[in-house]
Amino acid sequence: MQHLEFAWFEVTGKCQLECEHCYADSGPKGTNGTMRPEDWTRVIDEVAQLGGRMVQFIGGEPALHPGLPEMVNQARGRGLEVEVFSNLVHVPPQLWNVLAQPGVRLATSYYSDRPGEHAAITRRRGSHPRTKANIIEALRRSIPLRVGLIDVRDGQRVEQARAELAELGVTDIGVDHLRQVGRGVRDRTPSMDQLCGHCARGQVAISPDGSVWPCVFSRWMPVGNVRMHSLADILTSPTMAEATQTLEAHFATRATSGLCDPKCGPSCGPACRPHCWPTGNGPCTPKGGCQPNYDA
Repeated sequence: MQHLEFAWFEVTGKCQLECEHCYADSGPKGTNGTMRPEDWTRVIDEVAQLGGRMVQFIGGEPALHPGLPEMVNQARGRGLEVEVFSNLVHVPPQLWNVLAQPGVRLATSYYSDRPGEHAAITRRRGSHPRTKANIIEALRRSIPLRVGLIDVRDGQRVEQARAELAELGVTDIGVDHLRQVGRGVRDRTPSMDQLCGHCARGQVAISPDGSVWPCVFSRWMPVGNVRMHSLADILTSPTMAEATQTLEAHFATRATSGLCDPKCGPSCGPACRPHCWPTGNGPCTPKGGCQPNYDA
């Protein structure tokens, strides 16, 4: 990899939900992994030093990591744009002020206008009204917010959910389909066919145990570990070069998606079209032809 623009920080595998399609297989039994606070501090600094422009904190549910406020503040202090991808089931009071800082965005995923259908997908009763209430609170606080609708079931009320979100005042709404990775596997095994084709193009993902992947959905392709090597060394390693060549060869025979935006479900969703940045528009905006499409 010749450059770095964007990094996903999967800071925890913990989540209040246990969504039926979660690519990270996160849930209540998840952990914060083996990455220590000082490890995340170092990696945030490295991303900034390597010219990164934005980081996204994901999980699991990133709000469950006790160090999230400090990590967001550090990233902003290093000039990095930040997005927190949360299921919005619970937002600690002190986190609202962190999210309200300039340069910080919030993202979440949504499934239906009907609480029962939403809860059946998240496998948590009461998840719909809690997420909806925090969407309303984020809008009230004027926190930039985008919502991804994830279409995972036949007959799911996706369009009705879109209408509900629009009525609430959400303007950045995208729709994505099921990705067969993690608990999302149905009739296929995880493979490059589940990827958008932009993996490793200026972006990487880092897991709770320090593993580095070309993206959060290419979890079977580790290229190194930041607990053992610097991020710069990993990105210029023969392993990274081999992974990049493998991805490029695969997508040379098929069209890449116009959106580098794989998705999944509550607090499990990467998304931020870093390949749109050269247009001069901020990431995750519908300007410059970059259509919103994400999830968590």
